[in-house]
Formats: sequence, structure tokens, C-alpha cells
Amino acid sequence: MPSFEVRTPQRTYPAIVERGALSRIAGAVPPDAGKIFVITERGVWDLHGAAVAGALARWTVEVLYFPGGEIHKRFDSVEALAERALQAGGDRSSVVVAFGGGIVCDVAGFVAAIFMRGVPVIQVPTTLLAQVDAAIGGKTGVNLASGKNLIGSFHQPLAVIIDPGVLTTLSEREYRAGLYEIVKCGVIGDADLFRVLAGDRAAVLARRPDVVERIIADAVRLKVRVVTEDEREGGLRRILNFGHTFGHALEAETQYCRFLHGEAVAWGMKAAVRLALALDILAREDGESVLACIESYGPIPSLEGLDAARLAARMKSDKKTVHGRIHFVLPEAIGRVRVTADVAFAQAQAAIEASLSQ
Repeated sequence: MPSFEVRTPQRTYPAIVERGALSRIAGAVPPDAGKIFVITERGVWDLHGAAVAGALARWTVEVLYFPGGEIHKRFDSVEALAERALQAGGDRSSVVVAFGGGIVCDVAGFVAAIFMRGVPVIQVPTTLLAQVDAAIGGKTGVNLASGKNLIGSFHQPLAVIIDPGVLTTLSEREYRAGLYEIVKCGVIGDADLFRVLAGDRAAVLARRPDVVERIIADAVRLKVRVVTEDEREGGLRRILNFGHTFGHALEAETQYCRFLHGEAVAWGMKAAVRLALALDILAREDGESVLACIESYGPIPSLEGLDAARLAARMKSDKKTVHGRIHFVLPEAIGRVRVTADVAFAQAQAAIEASLSQ
């Protein structure tokens, strides 16, 4: 059973990767916990809720349904969930269990961060993307119309419980969207992981258990190391944003309706690779390998009708823009990236144009 320890100034906690781990949730609940609020989507609860309810049988559990989707990842949803928790008897002894995909993890974590000025949260991600990204590291938040995750806070969980077994019910599109985040992990800091994804595509797409568990564990190990060194994105943690500066612009420009987050990141990684090639900081062979790997796990939805200038303008309101300078995470080699703001706006827009047409 791979178990990784996340160490931050706020809290040290485990990230457990194990088939059947839903049964282990009780071990993360504080002994003096009051009512437990499970924030989830109805479809997720219908599929896997019995295992969670069984694990938490000794406590009073209230299930709060969230409608799901990026269009509902807004502050009014947080307020509605908090109101329902209060009406159901929530107080400072309550515990939130975030049980769902990345959006649920972000929203439920934010509810926990601000309800009664903060109650504990246990992250139980049910999509591949959430298992390797959203559930780990304490980032919580919701979107504004102008951009993604622009309201939020850092609120570290008591534990992250990752059960690869729940992925058997995940749609093909959702699964592939999660794979793009694992490709990201390989490019930014684990060349061996990248080689598995590039060289064993058939086993990855077939969801062969040993391969799935290996790529999840490798991605979690990388994120745990990064978060432990840099909890609040002051330095190293910024490398996790590879593909996100471009990708967030794509999501905002399409009103969060056309692309899953992982798909937007996939396109954003392609734009970042093309920018790195144009700046001559990435070898052509490595760049082509990354682009080919991303393409091999496609397709993503159509880019038809999107305008490069509008996408470029969107990047200016991204939260990674500081003092008007857009920060990009660009690959230098497979397994190594740099963070730089030394990029002309016209160069970034040219990379967008190239990525819209290829």
C-alpha cells in the first residue's frame, strides 16, 4: 500500500493509494468529531456511496449534493452548501468529506475552510485527475467569470484517501482527462513516469491495474514532494502549473462548458511546448516526444471558432500573473521545467495561434 506523507506548516497528513481504500476513511476522522458532511455529486454517491456510508457508520452522516460542473463552481454554491450544513446541525465539531472529482474536492475543501472559520476536511477523490492533482496540497476555491480559481484558500486535509478501484466506473473521456495531468507530472519532474506513459499506452488506456496504480503512485509522490517543499506556491510548487496558464485561458474563454480541465491542460501543455521550442530552451526531439504523447491520449474537443488574441488577453487575468507579468512554466527537457516571466506577449500569442491550428 503506497502511503505518502505530506508535511506542511499547517498539518502533516497521509496520502494513501490503495484499492479498497474507501473502507479506511474512518481512520482519518478525529475521535471527537461531530456530524460528518459528505459533499458529493448524486451520480458518484449512487455508484460508491454505500462503501463510504459503511465506513462512517458510527457517526451521523449528512450527504450534501453538489450539482457538479465548472459552471457551478462558483461562490453561490459554497454559500448554499454552508447554509444546508448549518440547517442540518453543523457546528465547529463537524467534519467535511469531499467525495468526488476535482471540482467537488475544490468546492468542498473551500466550504470546510470557511465554515465556522474552518472545520476539518478529508479528501476522497473519485476521478483520476482529482486523485493525482486536486485532492492533494490544500488548494481550495471557486471560479469567477473572469478566471479560474480566483477565490479560494489553502486548507490542508486530514488525509487523502485514493482508491484506484473507483476508476472502473469512470467514463473514457474523464479517464483520459486525468491522464493528461499525469503526463504533466512526467514532463515537470519524472522522466521515468513519462516513459511509461509514452511507451505503454495500450496498458494505460486498458486501465491495467498494475500500470494504473503505478502511474497514480508516481504522480502522487511527485506532488507530495513539491507541496511539502512549497505549500503556498512561492517557488517550486509553481512547476505544477505547466499547461495551466494557457489552459485556464481556454476554459474561461469557452465559459467552462466545452473542455474538461484535463483537456484544457493538454492543449495548454502543447502551447507551452511550442513556446519553449520557439524560445530555443527545449530540444526539438524532446518537444516532439511530449507533443506526440499528449496527442496519443486524445482527442480533445474541437478548437474551432477560438481566437488567439482573445485567449492571449485572458492570460492577463490569470492568478499567476504578477505585476502585469505573465508567468509561464516551460519545459527545458523531459523531467525538468523552468518558471519564467521573460516572454514577450507576442511570442505567447504566436504559440497559441500555432496550437489552435495544429
